Amino acid sequence: MNTNQNETRVAVISIIVENPDATLQINEILHTAADCIIGRLGIPYRQKNISIISIVIDAELDVISTVSGKLGRLSGVTVKTAYSKK
Repeated sequence: MNTNQNETRVAVISIIVENPDATLQINEILHTAADCIIGRLGIPYRQKNISIISIVIDAELDVISTVSGKLGRLSGVTVKTAYSKK
């Protein structure tokens, strides 16, 4: 199998924010990959005092991993990423 270093994948990064103070840091991290982000959906869920954010991104695997990793290291933030097979 021939792997191209510049090959991109589509991924969905799902973020649950339980710490509203992390919002600024989340936006700063997402801004670093803004040119790769296809779409973003944010839903405040007031009954549970959390926010849910879904990011659709088309980028190289290392970019997706870096963004996901940085987000996941934030206090009060949970992140899961699903990748396309192509």
